[in-house]
Amino acid sequence: MKKIALAFLSVFVFALGASAQQTGTATTPPAATTEKPKKAPIFRANKDQIKEVQTKLTAAKLYTGEVTGKLDDATRTSIKSWQAPNGLKQTGTLNRATLEKMGVVLTDKQKLIPVSENSYAKAETAKEPKAVKMTASTAKSESAEAKPKKTIFRATKDQIIEAQEKLTAAKLYSGEATGKLDDATREGLKKFQEANGLKVTGTLNQVTLEKLAIELTDMQKGNAAAATPSN
Repeated sequence: MKKIALAFLSVFVFALGASAQQTGTATTPPAATTEKPKKAPIFRANKDQIKEVQTKLTAAKLYTGEVTGKLDDATRTSIKSWQAPNGLKQTGTLNRATLEKMGVVLTDKQKLIPVSENSYAKAETAKEPKAVKMTASTAKSESAEAKPKKTIFRATKDQIIEAQEKLTAAKLYSGEATGKLDDATREGLKKFQEANGLKVTGTLNQVTLEKLAIELTDMQKGNAAAATPSN
């Protein structure tokens, strides 16, 4: 009877120990390892390449500074001026595309860095014009634009002087022959126009000049011929 009790007790103690061992040891998952993405290599021109570029820019009359091998503001401005007409984006930096375009030899390390697409100027695509809805106002403005502009007739200073002299001889003007179309001259012209059956405007228009027997300039003759409708 004692042997049975001892056997039962040993089994019970063993079961308790196993249970305690299972609850005490909790398995923890391995920590996840996150790898940081590698940064893309940065393209940099060396001092000798910058010197060569400064020499080339000087020959192209785009740079007036010294050949220092330093990428200063004056050099960057000159690079921008060179990049624009050569199909490159105006960055002012010596990227791979700029060096290759200039014929500067790359180093072995630089050759491993690919050319960035952002180095090239993007060609602007022509935008199609938007369709304009035809309205009464737009039709009116288009018809007005279609009409040729009226040429304004202007007398020259010499013609005004000659007119003032002729008006003085006709006792219609008592001022000086200044070549200026002032109020006194306009009043004399009005009197002359009224006496000769012309429209009283006080201006030296073509009809008034011809009536005063004053010769027109070639430009005035050409404008007059263009304004005359052909049969």
